[in-house]
Amino acid sequence: MTDLLRLATAGSVDDGKSTLIGRLLLDAKAVLSDQLEHVEQASRRKGATEPDLALFTDGLRAEREQGITIDVAYRYFATTRRRFVLADTPGHVQYTRNMITGASTADVAIVLVDARHGVVEQTRRHASIASLLRVPHLVVAVNKMDLVDWSEDVFDHIVRDFWGFRNRLPGVADVRFLPLSALHGDNVVSRSDAAPWYAGPPLLEHLETVELSAEHAGVPDRPLRFPVQLVLRDQGSDFRGYAGQIAGGSLQPGDAVVVLPAGTPATVASVETVDGPLDDAPAPLSVTVRLEEDVDVARGDLLATPAAAPVVTRELEADVCWMADAPLRPGARLLLKHTTSTVRAIVDGVHARLDVETLAEVAAPDGLHLNDLGHIRVRTSRPLAVDPYAENRTTGAFVLIDEGTNDTVAAAMIR
Repeated sequence: MTDLLRLATAGSVDDGKSTLIGRLLLDAKAVLSDQLEHVEQASRRKGATEPDLALFTDGLRAEREQGITIDVAYRYFATTRRRFVLADTPGHVQYTRNMITGASTADVAIVLVDARHGVVEQTRRHASIASLLRVPHLVVAVNKMDLVDWSEDVFDHIVRDFWGFRNRLPGVADVRFLPLSALHGDNVVSRSDAAPWYAGPPLLEHLETVELSAEHAGVPDRPLRFPVQLVLRDQGSDFRGYAGQIAGGSLQPGDAVVVLPAGTPATVASVETVDGPLDDAPAPLSVTVRLEEDVDVARGDLLATPAAAPVVTRELEADVCWMADAPLRPGARLLLKHTTSTVRAIVDGVHARLDVETLAEVAAPDGLHLNDLGHIRVRTSRPLAVDPYAENRTTGAFVLIDEGTNDTVAAAMIR
């Protein structure tokens, strides 16, 4: 079976994200005939003679009326070499929270830059978010090159401008630059003769061949991480199982584990799915685990490798994106959801805010405001078993929730 690549688009408003995805789907022959017919009809109603490629992803009525992406649109397609899950994320600063949602599980982030405008604030913001989310591969797609006569000088200037802050993006291991025209399809699926000075592959070929990194959560070669989602009991027998999704490593009968946060040692008796028992269950499978010992295990607990267990703590340092209209200030009391555990928490300190223009941390005396990126310290009511986000995207992340409204107000990555 071909492997799966998760990718997300980002960039400023009108840089052409939705058009790029529409072109990619169309030229890769990943659009059904009825979908194409629907878009062609909608385009004609708008007075266009050619299909409006953005309509393949701009599905909300408000998006089509305003000509912007608001929600995250997911599309699934495949080539002979790889399967793809593609998230088209919003470019408007007002919907930064949705960009985080789309990029949180991505292996590749495509940040579009309008060749006429170059690197702008949203370019830096989205590149910073990709870095915080530890997206291992970044493609800087310089779009609308046809509107600058495919100027190599314009492209090189954008590369130099972006490279000026590249070293302040520690979470991105690989950056590639690619000139293209999404509207006309140049360098999207097929190589274009319009840029003879560009020697690299077109976008789709790069996506088909980029090496999948172990930086994302759920990799089987990391230490075991198994958050318990549900305790299963059979009243007619002594069956007790613990259901959940493996977030790192693998599980095998006979494995020694430790139950956190209590620190209780145990031994795996069996690992099962609806299809029966397994001899080996790698991440990210969802399984039911039975233990040899009769130990206390509840929802929110974590089974881990004893020799490489996560840290158990009530104090967390994290990078955060604030998503609420009301600012985040020290002393705020919120709910904190980490894997399958939800606890009460208090924000001990707002240490800094990320200046998106300079990518430097600056003081935040007024706290964090809507869409701000910052560095905070949180204290929880109960201990949690956590990893740095750089090591595991699942056990290294949490969200903050307003207890009164139940709104998610922040996404955070543990340092």
